Amino acid sequence: MSTLPVIAAVDGSDDGLRALDWALGTAHRREAPLRVVHVRQYAAWAQTDVLVAGPPDTAEDPALDQARAHLQGRAFAVPTEYVGMEGVPGALLPELGADAQLLVLGSRGRGGFAGLLLGSNGMAAARDAECPVVVVPRPGREVHGEAPDEPGPRVVVGLHVDSPDEATLSFAFTEAELRGARLQVVAAYPWPVQTWAAAGQMMPLVIDEVSVESETRVLADGLLAPYRGRHPDVRVDTHALPGDAAGNLVASSKDADLVVVGRHRRRLLAPARMMGSVTHAVLLHAAAPIAVVPPAPPQE
Repeated sequence: MSTLPVIAAVDGSDDGLRALDWALGTAHRREAPLRVVHVRQYAAWAQTDVLVAGPPDTAEDPALDQARAHLQGRAFAVPTEYVGMEGVPGALLPELGADAQLLVLGSRGRGGFAGLLLGSNGMAAARDAECPVVVVPRPGREVHGEAPDEPGPRVVVGLHVDSPDEATLSFAFTEAELRGARLQVVAAYPWPVQTWAAAGQMMPLVIDEVSVESETRVLADGLLAPYRGRHPDVRVDTHALPGDAAGNLVASSKDADLVVVGRHRRRLLAPARMMGSVTHAVLLHAAAPIAVVPPAPPQE
C-alpha cells in the first residue's frame, strides 16, 4: 500500500473523535501511518485593528492531548504523529490532501450552528482536497429505506452509466476488498420519463420501464467488468433503481459501512471545483460515512 498517511482532523469535539476512530481503522487496514492534525484558528490575525505581539504558543494543544489519550491502549497501533497548525481550517485542511491517502473529518466541529448537518470545513475539504475525503456523520441520522437484504459489511457506490468515473469506482472496489465487504453499486435512471408536447405541457414517453432498467443494468455490468477482474474477491451487487440518484444513495446508506461518491470535474466554463448536487445531498443526509473522491486526472 501507499506510504502516504491517513490524516484525521480533530478539534476537541466528539465529531473529531469519531473521525479519529474511523481514520485509525482505515490506516490499520491500509498499512499506512496515521497523522492527527488540529488547525487552530485565531481571529485576531484577521482583525486589522488588533495588535498581536507574536504567533500563539503551540507547546500545549488540548485537542491533540485529547486525541493522544483517546488512542491510548487501543487493540492495534499504527505509526502516529500529531501536528498542530495555525490558520483558517477551511483553507489549510484541503491543502493537506496533497500529501495524504485520505483526509477524514467529522461532520461538524465545535463551531457553527447546532442544527448544521455539515460544517464549513468538511464542505471545503470535500470540494477542494486532492485526495479522497471521508466525512463521518453523527450517529442517529435517520434515512427512509428498506433494511439491507442480508447482514454483513457493505460499501455503497454511485454509478452514473453515462459518465462513470474511474477514480470513484477504483476507490470503492479497494475499500470493499480491504473491509471484506460486498459492494453495492447503485445505478439510478430517471423515471418516469417525460418530454415536451407543447408549450407548458408534458407528456409521458411510451417507454417500458423494464426495458430501461434492463439497459441500465447491462451498461453498469459492462462498466464494472474491468474492476471485477482486478478485484475477484469482491462480491458485487448491481442495483438499477428508478428515480433520483441522491435519494437512492441516501436510502442505501442505512447500515452501510461506507458510501462512495465522486466529485465533478472542472469544466471549461466552470473552472472552479464543484461537488455536484448528488454528492452535496449525500453528504448532508447519508447515515453512513461518506467518501468524496476527486476525479481521475484527464488522460493526455
